[in-house]
Amino acid sequence: MVERICFALVAQRCLEPASKLAAVRWARERVALGDCPDFDDDAAYAAMDFLLAALPDVAERIFSTTSNLLNLSCDVIFVDTSSTYFERDVADGEADLDLAKSAQENADVAESERSGPEEQATRRFNKHSKDHRPDRPQIVLGMAVTAEGVPVRCWTFPGNTSDQVIIRTIKDDLAGWMLNRVVWVADRGFNSVANRAYLQRGGGHYVVAEKLRHASGEAKEALSRPGRYASVAGNLSVKEVRVGEGARAQRFVVCHNPEGAQRDQQVRANLVAYLETQIEGSDEWTKSKRDELAGRLRTTPALWRLVRRLGDGRFRIDKAAIANEAKLDGKWLLRTSDDTLTPTDLALAYKQLLEVERGWRDLKGSLGLRPVFHHREDRIRAHVQLCWLGLLLVRVIENQTGDTWRNVRHELDRMHLVTMETSEGRVAQRSNTTPGQAEIFKSLDIAEPGRFLDFEVPRPLT
Repeated sequence: MVERICFALVAQRCLEPASKLAAVRWARERVALGDCPDFDDDAAYAAMDFLLAALPDVAERIFSTTSNLLNLSCDVIFVDTSSTYFERDVADGEADLDLAKSAQENADVAESERSGPEEQATRRFNKHSKDHRPDRPQIVLGMAVTAEGVPVRCWTFPGNTSDQVIIRTIKDDLAGWMLNRVVWVADRGFNSVANRAYLQRGGGHYVVAEKLRHASGEAKEALSRPGRYASVAGNLSVKEVRVGEGARAQRFVVCHNPEGAQRDQQVRANLVAYLETQIEGSDEWTKSKRDELAGRLRTTPALWRLVRRLGDGRFRIDKAAIANEAKLDGKWLLRTSDDTLTPTDLALAYKQLLEVERGWRDLKGSLGLRPVFHHREDRIRAHVQLCWLGLLLVRVIENQTGDTWRNVRHELDRMHLVTMETSEGRVAQRSNTTPGQAEIFKSLDIAEPGRFLDFEVPRPLT
């Protein structure tokens, strides 16, 4: 019974995301769920509690099943984080919790053995909101995705959790899954000396992006090294660079995409044109008015780095900064500890992080991660896990059918269940299977639903 209710809640996320109360009505009135009993909102919340308690076992079993089913490439794990906010303007325990103390405790956890950040209060304010809503309490979400875009695990953390705690938690949680040689592919947000060292524990390896602006000394040296690019898949070019010697040597790969360079150039041209309209005539302004404009421009770093102020406060387009920016057009820089992967492997692996970004968009969009009105921490975490299971289901279907979830859902939505009342009794019968539906069932290795769902013959007169 609990499994069927959990499935109903996940299916609702994929088909018609709404509140848990709406899920009860949806399951009762809108769809036919085999072997699923009628349930109320209390039963729905009880199923969420069960899912959360069994999550480690559920996640490991799901990973094992899906990796075998889809023949997933489980020696490369992509890791990324995002955040979401809640329709409540007060953080958990704000009335009696000093947030500064909480931040210090979080730092202490990063330096010692992890005690479980998910056991702490979840919603915290964080000025670095990826949804641009620092005014709302947030949680941080972590997701591990295979090269095929299948999300094998999802985590929730307090809104002010550091990336160091997140990366350690994810690595530790996946340690018992008997993965093959794991190469962690992560965005620049995870790139630190401590994180790189931790990912190499136990023979693991990493591929991480480097910041192009405000780069480290090693990254600057790698970018400045001359050398020829080699063409790889599509129009991508790569150049391998090694910085340092001996045990301290670092391997970098500089990647260049001509189409990306054209986009960067056009974006910069648009920014410069906009800046020119903003500073036009500002030489005659008062100092306070020019300072006000400077304050506005500083809020957009992409604009501020292309403008400079003279000694008297006047504005000019910074041609030297534009020339430096042009050198980075279409480029990104990777650092790796794995000497067995070719530069092509590294570049294509990092491009797969786009699949992670697509997962975040689907999670927050079509799967209805928000708006969220839950108040209890455990319900917040359970809600996130239901959304993750929905995304997992969608990705499995897309991989097996070779089609988008939108198209599959549209085709399956043409199947209807019709209840007919006749003199011989009442019967619930589904519509005929279309060729498109038959192909979907075949791809997913699922038997077609029974033609008749329910019969009721008239009672004999007494």
